[in-house]
Order: sequence, then C-alpha cells, then structure tokens
Amino acid sequence: VQLQAYGGGLVQAGDSLRLACAASGRTFSTYVMGWFRQAPGKEREFVGAIMWGGGNAHYADSAKGRFTISRDNAKNTVYLQMSSLKPEDTAIYYCAVKFGAMRMTTDNEYITWGQGTQVTVSS
Repeated sequence: VQLQAYGGGLVQAGDSLRLACAASGRTFSTYVMGWFRQAPGKEREFVGAIMWGGGNAHYADSAKGRFTISRDNAKNTVYLQMSSLKPEDTAIYYCAVKFGAMRMTTDNEYITWGQGTQVTVSS
C-alpha cells in the first residue's frame, strides 16, 4: 500500500483543518491507520489512529476533544479533522499504516508512511 497525505496549510489559532490520507493498493481490515506529527526540533509523536476494518479511533491526550479521525473505506481515505487549533499543533503531519492494534502509538511499528503535510497555526 502507498499513502499520500494532504490538506495541510496555514491557519490561525482557533481554526479548523481537515487532513486526508489516501491509500492506494490493497488494504486489509486489520490495518491500523495512524496519524503522527513532528514539530521542528522535536521527536515524532502519535496523534491518533483508527482500524481500517472498524471500531473507534484512539487519540493522544493532546488530540482528545479537538481532533477526530474517520475513514471512508469506499474512497480508501482516512481523515484527521482538527479543530480549535493551537500554535503548538504546528508540525508536519504524517499518516502511516501497520498491521494489528497492538502498540499503535509506537511509530516504529508502522510499515508504510505517507510523505507528510505541513500544518502551521499562527497565533
């Protein structure tokens, strides 16, 4: 599978933005689609994830209540809806895929990554 993330941009604090991650190739119900981000000078961190085959999304504490992950299996696309954005949300956002729900917060468990999309939140 190949992944392409898009939808980033420059927004103001408090705004909303929706990122998308389009998957091409074969997908499996046991895939976990994850979102990570990396801010300048910081390590990549888990944002949230959802199983391709169903079930609820899981979020990092920093994303709970503000971010929502959803999927459209017909379009082979996973979305990250971000609201009430803060300057500290500024980062490159990546989507990635792994098999199985174990250790979904661990980036080195993911086998394929998209190219990343820049999100910049101005104050």
